[in-house]
Amino acid sequence: MSTVSAQNGPADRFADDPAFAVHEGGKLSVVPTRSIDSIADLALTYTPGVARVSSAIAAEPDLARRFTWAPRVVAVVSDGTAVLGLGDIGPAASLPVMEGKACLFKEFGGLDAVPVVLSTTDVDTIVETVAAIAPSFGGINLEDISAPRCFEIEARLRERLSVPVMHDDQHGTAIVVLAALRNAARVVGREIADLRVVVAGAGAAGVACTKILLEAGVGDIAVADSQGVLHAGRADLTPIKQWLVENTNRAGYAGTMVGALDGADVYLGLSGGTVPESAIASMAPNGIVFSLANPTPEVDPQMAAKYAAVVATGRSDLANQINNVLAFPGIFRGAFDAGATAITEEMKLAAATAIADVVGDEVRADYVVPSPLDRRVAEAVAAAVATCAREQGVTA
Repeated sequence: MSTVSAQNGPADRFADDPAFAVHEGGKLSVVPTRSIDSIADLALTYTPGVARVSSAIAAEPDLARRFTWAPRVVAVVSDGTAVLGLGDIGPAASLPVMEGKACLFKEFGGLDAVPVVLSTTDVDTIVETVAAIAPSFGGINLEDISAPRCFEIEARLRERLSVPVMHDDQHGTAIVVLAALRNAARVVGREIADLRVVVAGAGAAGVACTKILLEAGVGDIAVADSQGVLHAGRADLTPIKQWLVENTNRAGYAGTMVGALDGADVYLGLSGGTVPESAIASMAPNGIVFSLANPTPEVDPQMAAKYAAVVATGRSDLANQINNVLAFPGIFRGAFDAGATAITEEMKLAAATAIADVVGDEVRADYVVPSPLDRRVAEAVAAAVATCAREQGVTA
């Protein structure tokens, strides 16, 4: 008969897996910034002293920026429908990921963050819920919400709230991809405007990456979903895919993603699956392969290195890791430092440039993007984003 633990189920079920040891009991706690050692401390921290502060904020709401934690706290919001490489696993299973995200905000951006997982996938309900809790936070980081709902949720919250709102799966990925591509282009001696890029995946990350690459001046982009390259002859286009058709694929190519790679300079994988060696071999000489599916990249990195000059993945055990942690802590830190009311496209471009510049003159084929543990990155991104916000006037 097996021994059963009330907390963990069968005894020692997870004892040999270090990941479970890290997560046991959760990864977060709330720590007061003031101790309560006396009646006087209690009276100032809570009643009656707190009443004076609350009354002042009621009369002058802007005082909340000075006398509450809200302006420096991020809500990490998810419905658990598109979690990492796991897909729709629901809110409870997504909570360890959101806790991890909060840890990264603190570790790299010096910001407190609170995981908020929602037991609904209804767009209206999510928007109303987040809007209702928004006074408790200085910014909203949407996380792991499936496409195409994530586009509408972000757009509606950005329009409705006067605090920074960003869906990190879209924009965090896009910012780091642009930073890496800027430096990869330097390695191969090409201008971004001359690159022909094939994006595999038209979900949240694929759409955001395509948009930021267009804004940065990339020459030509073809975007493929599971049915092939998006083009005007397709009858199954959602509004966002219709936008992509109108702004990409200048040649009107109507074939497969593999066919689109023939002669392409850049492959950007954001969809999973596998890409045959023959397709990578058909790319232009000294090509660039960013294969970002986790844990298994779409293109085997060793195979890609036979044909491409620069290879990047989403894996921490390989060179050139494209990791969102290079972007979101510094972006929110910079937005908070400037008192920004939104995160604009210009602020995202500034963040990408700052990330690329951390590499600087050390750029080489196996170092086109900084390590996720490089502590210089968040400070550089925060400074660039704050400066951009002030220059744009998107501050309170």
